[in-house]
Amino acid sequence: MGGVIEFTDELKMLKEQLKFKEKVEVPKGIENVVIAGMGGSGIAGKIFSEFYSKKPVYLVDDYKLPDFVSKSTLVVAISYSGNTEETVTVAKQAIKRGAYTVAITSGGELTGYGDQQIRIPRNDLQPRSATGFMLMPLLRGFGIVNESDISESYSLLEQLDRNNGECREIANDIAKGMRIPVIYGSSPFKSIAYRWKTQFNENAKVMAYSNSFPELNHNDTMSLAKTYRKGSLYFLVFKSANKRIAKRIVITATITKSNFKIIAPKGSSDIARMFYLLHYGDYLTYHLGIIRGMNPTDVSLIEELKRRLGHFRQ
Repeated sequence: MGGVIEFTDELKMLKEQLKFKEKVEVPKGIENVVIAGMGGSGIAGKIFSEFYSKKPVYLVDDYKLPDFVSKSTLVVAISYSGNTEETVTVAKQAIKRGAYTVAITSGGELTGYGDQQIRIPRNDLQPRSATGFMLMPLLRGFGIVNESDISESYSLLEQLDRNNGECREIANDIAKGMRIPVIYGSSPFKSIAYRWKTQFNENAKVMAYSNSFPELNHNDTMSLAKTYRKGSLYFLVFKSANKRIAKRIVITATITKSNFKIIAPKGSSDIARMFYLLHYGDYLTYHLGIIRGMNPTDVSLIEELKRRLGHFRQ
């Protein structure tokens, strides 16, 4: 795996990935969409599902395709390496069912499957650093982005690449108290809250938890005031433009006596704000990893798990 310097270069590549022109072909007569992907490759489907609601979208992060899949289903299988066994398994099932199948990958076994192949440039990135390559074909293919969105998003990411000192300050606060990050989002950024959780896991090597408003007001709210060692938690909450959600955030913090660190997304469109929050989390978790003396690119335990699974399968 690459070192720390190389990983900062990976972070700075996200804005260039917004220019990726490939798009998913959406045949006429499609009644539903299934997106299969795991880990860093799966986040693209989660983000897409928050921005597209014209047809049902079902996410698969397992080995099994849902029973409803048929010739009227569009199945998108996403794997940066092309060798993710869960995703390859689902792609094979989709082809057998006669579903229109799209493979988004940089190579590997997945390149042998599908009605459409979208090849990602292979730059030996961490899959989680290739989110733009995997997400843009979905956003473009379904008409979710326009050039204005892309231009604004590029500018915001460029600003973060130049100045992410606030992310370092928050990382220092988390590290000093050896605290567990808790990330609260709301639509259309629930998936970004989850993305932060997984970036804390992989980049900083710390446990983290994510949830979203208003759902968390029906469960988390009780534990916020009465959990064990509450001071060991660090709350990161995305500011919401929805007035009811904004009110919920204020009331929740007040009645549970919780200290919420509010993260305000920049941008005039939801797409731009989404990319800003995504990148903000990338830098925050990167800085926490460095402060803790961790190599953000180290995924050796995950690779060892895959190696042992492969040996077991044989």
